[in-house]
Amino acid sequence: MNLFTSTYVIWILSEVILNRRFRSGKTDKKSVDKNSEGLIWLFIVVAMTASVFISKSYSFPIFTNEQLEFTGPVLIITGIAIRFIAIKQLGRFFTVDVTIRKDHQLMQSGFYNVIRHPSYSGSLLSFFGFGLTLNNWLGLAVVFLTVLFAFIHRMNIEEKVLMDQFGSRYAEYVKKTKRIFPFIY
Repeated sequence: MNLFTSTYVIWILSEVILNRRFRSGKTDKKSVDKNSEGLIWLFIVVAMTASVFISKSYSFPIFTNEQLEFTGPVLIITGIAIRFIAIKQLGRFFTVDVTIRKDHQLMQSGFYNVIRHPSYSGSLLSFFGFGLTLNNWLGLAVVFLTVLFAFIHRMNIEEKVLMDQFGSRYAEYVKKTKRIFPFIY
C-alpha cells in the first residue's frame, strides 16, 4: 500500500469511527440537525467523485516537482490531527449530528478561543490536502469549494442552535472569534 492509499484509508477510517462513536443520545435535543449530516456526506461523495473524474480527464497540474506531491498527504494527516484535537477539547459535547446535550457548555478555550468550528477547519484542511494529491487545480477547486459550501450550511444550522441555547453569551463569542479560518473567516 503506497503513501497516498494509506493516507486515504486512515482518513476514511477516522471519519467512520467518529460517525459510530459520537452520535447524539436519548437525553439530547433532537430534530435540530435538519438532515445536514446526510447532506454533508452526499456533497462529499459527489465532490470527491467529480474531482477524481475531472483530474483524470483534464490536465491542470498544480505542481511538477515530485517533492511537492507529499504535501497533500501531510495536509490530510494534519487536518485529521486538528479535527481530533478539537473534538477532544469539546469533550462530551461533540456529536456528529447537531444537538444540545444535557448541561451543555459553551467551549471557548483551546482552538475554540480563536475559531468557532475547529473540527471543520481540520476537515477542510484534509479536503484541501486531498485536492492537492489529485495535482489538478480544477479537481482541487471542485472538492474544496463543494465541501466548504456544505460545511457553511451546517455551521449556519449549528450557530442558530447555539444562539438559541446560549443567547447573548454566544453572540459575544461570535464577535471575538472567526468561523473556521483564524484571522480570516
